[in-house]
Amino acid sequence: MTESTVALPDAGSVSASYRQQTKVVAPAAGLSLPGAALKWYDIHGTDQTIADGVRAEARDFLRAEAEGTGLDLRNELGFVILHRCGESFHFLLVSTWRGNNELWETVYARDGGPFQPFPQPGTHRGTFCVWELAAVLHEQQAWIRYLRSTRDDAARQAYLADQYAGPVG
Repeated sequence: MTESTVALPDAGSVSASYRQQTKVVAPAAGLSLPGAALKWYDIHGTDQTIADGVRAEARDFLRAEAEGTGLDLRNELGFVILHRCGESFHFLLVSTWRGNNELWETVYARDGGPFQPFPQPGTHRGTFCVWELAAVLHEQQAWIRYLRSTRDDAARQAYLADQYAGPVG
């Protein structure tokens, strides 16, 4: 095998029983926290919603994290993804733009209980799933538009108002 030849696994890491489903990316009201103004996206299956109580719990949790030492925000803009995965599991992803053009992320999750930091052992870690990437791709383009703007108050408001909505997958 030469350096340019890659051995291909049978199906990568995709289980033979896996079936891709369509989910919905739905923007919701943004969230202002000490140190950040964040857009908000809900992601869920087409036959599901995110319960108002879960969304309120997520917002309250992030407020407490930002007011304490759990969420390090530094006068940033960014976005939150609240992703319902199945019946009771939810990811809560907080992403902010830092260092001009870098996306930084803090990951929380809940599985029927309260939100808590999501442990990811090892050095090769998950980032975004195929459905979350729809929001991330939109945000990448929105951030580029912001970087090319005058970056004044009007530009910040335009960035915060610029959200994706639609089906994915």
